[in-house]
Amino acid sequence: MDVEGEIRDLKRRVGELGGGFGFLTQQVRAVHLDLLNFQDQTNQRFDKVDGRFDKVDGRFDKVEGRLDRVEGRLDRVEVEVRQLREELPTVVGDVMREVLREQKG
Repeated sequence: MDVEGEIRDLKRRVGELGGGFGFLTQQVRAVHLDLLNFQDQTNQRFDKVDGRFDKVDGRFDKVEGRLDRVEGRLDRVEVEVRQLREELPTVVGDVMREVLREQKG
């Protein structure tokens, strides 16, 4: 058995494995850096979208507040129209009685 030949063969094979491992290590590092970069870009985009949603939420809150005020005004108008509907016969009757008094007098 050629011990020196076996040692050289083992060194060569270890060197090949080491080279392959080094290549794979570089590839894994590159993929890792790409993933970190992708994550950073994704976070920036989500932050931008979140900011836009916050603005839209603020606008909806303003619209909702305005609708609440309009609803309150409409409620007041409805109450006043009901009161007018209840009071209108009395007002018309009073006016008609006054007109008839003036025509008699």
